[in-house]
Amino acid sequence: MPTWGGKRRGAGRKPKSERPGVPHVARPLLSKHHPVHVTWRMLPHVWNLRSRRSFRELSAAFAEACNRDGFRLIHFSVQGNHLHLIVEAADAVRLSRGLQGLAVRITRRLNRLMGRAGKVFADRFHQHVLRSPAEVAQAVAYVLGNFVVHALRRGERVEPAARDEFSSARRTGTGPPLVAPAQTWLLRVGWRRRAPHAYSLLA
Repeated sequence: MPTWGGKRRGAGRKPKSERPGVPHVARPLLSKHHPVHVTWRMLPHVWNLRSRRSFRELSAAFAEACNRDGFRLIHFSVQGNHLHLIVEAADAVRLSRGLQGLAVRITRRLNRLMGRAGKVFADRFHQHVLRSPAEVAQAVAYVLGNFVVHALRRGERVEPAARDEFSSARRTGTGPPLVAPAQTWLLRVGWRRRAPHAYSLLA
């Protein structure tokens, strides 16, 4: 007799693209003392995020959502089709709510820019909880220098110490802040002892 449910070959939701999505599993518990590295990919129809017009909309969304209700955006890097964020949150619930609020703002603004409606994010956000100075240092260096990695893949020459104008390493003296001051020890003090190169990008 045929049965329903249970583990069987080929069962489950099929991926929408060749790139595997973020698994729908329970999120890990989060301490307020640990920052989180978040990666978020966009759907193929979304315009290049590293354009002036797209970054203008993203900046407005960052400014609105960078410090709300126990959620803080500390660093970001905008790439062509994805975002890298380093954030702090009081707990897992506030992390989820803070990113949800940011996603709503980004979706609304990008859709208005593109003259369309619907989803812009390809999947759930991917998170990696940073629990040590070494992990935080590696994440900050990776996020702030991510544009160099992508430029080298395209065969472009970029100075390793260059500041990415589409990241939180950019200097700006006008407009509202796009990021919030760090409150965790790991992001205020700990990581700077392990990543002098990344620290120089912010000095």
